[in-house]
Order: sequence, then structure tokens, then C-alpha cells
Amino acid sequence: MQTHEIRRVHANKKSKLVARGGKRGKTAGRGGKGQTARAGNKRRPAMRDIIKKLPKLRGHGKNRAKSVFYRGPEAVVNVQALNVFNAGDVVTPTSLVAKGLISHVFGKHPKVKILGTGEITVAIKLEGCTVSGSAKEKIEKAGGSVSITMKDNPNKEAQVKKDADKKVKADAKAAIKAAKPKEKKEKKQ
Repeated sequence: MQTHEIRRVHANKKSKLVARGGKRGKTAGRGGKGQTARAGNKRRPAMRDIIKKLPKLRGHGKNRAKSVFYRGPEAVVNVQALNVFNAGDVVTPTSLVAKGLISHVFGKHPKVKILGTGEITVAIKLEGCTVSGSAKEKIEKAGGSVSITMKDNPNKEAQVKKDADKKVKADAKAAIKAAKPKEKKEKKQ
């Protein structure tokens, strides 16, 4: 066999010419007239516009799963609910969980806030909870006491010192700048 004797397995098929008369003339497979029949018909998908109109959830933590970092609202307990305790009892988040007034959040005690709705008749000691002004009045009126233990920020003193140093440096820089006479730069030609 020589090269001039080689034949194709399949016939040499030429691709159809579209829109040049013949069987695929007139609309050339593009349907009727209008936007879809024109060249460059690349329309934006409708879903893209819907997505673009949705507002982004900006900010740290707004898109995080709640199980990763819980910053949710404090457990709220009204003053009238504290009547289940006996006189002289110490009320803490732990004791509130034990009495069933609040529940654990992700296995931990939530931050508790006591609000002043209702009346209290029992003298109790309240510890480890934030208290509204009206609730504090009612608890103290009933003969109880409220002790709020605030945790000090261990880095507070260091931060104050750092801010003071920064201010001193800024003042010194400003004084040097004010004392220096302004010199006009000559243009080079």
C-alpha cells in the first residue's frame, strides 16, 4: 500500500454553512426576531440580579455559626421568679439553673440579668448577675442585698501607660515641628 492508495474510513464531511441560503437560511436556527436572534446575545442570568440585591452580612462574627462563639442575649429573670428561694439564700447563676429558672447554653451558665417586673417578698443575696435599677431597689426593699463583682481588666494599667506614652511622643513631635522654621525648597532647573 502506498500513500496515494490510503482512503478515509468515513467520508470527508464538510460542516454546514448556516445563514447563507439553502436549508439553514432565513432565521438560521435562531428562532424569530428580537434580542435572542442577534449576535452578542449574552444576557445576565436572573439569579445573579437576585444575589446582587441581597445585603451582605458584614462585620466580625455575624456569619459565624452560633456553636462556635456564643455572644447571645443574657438569660433574663424577673424579680417575681426569685420568690422560689428561701430567705437568706445566695442566688447565683448556678442556683438559678438548679431551680430551673434558666438553662445552660452550650453546656455553660449564661450571663444572667435580673429585671424588675413583679414583686419580691424574700430577702436574698444576689451574686454574679447583672441587675436593673428597679430590680435592685425591690431586692433591697425586701431586705436582700446585691453584690456585683466586676472583673478587672488585667491589661488596663498597661494600656493606660501605653496611651500616655503615645500622647507624650505626639506632643514632642508637634513641638519640634512648630520650632523648626519652614524652609522653601528651591526648584532645580
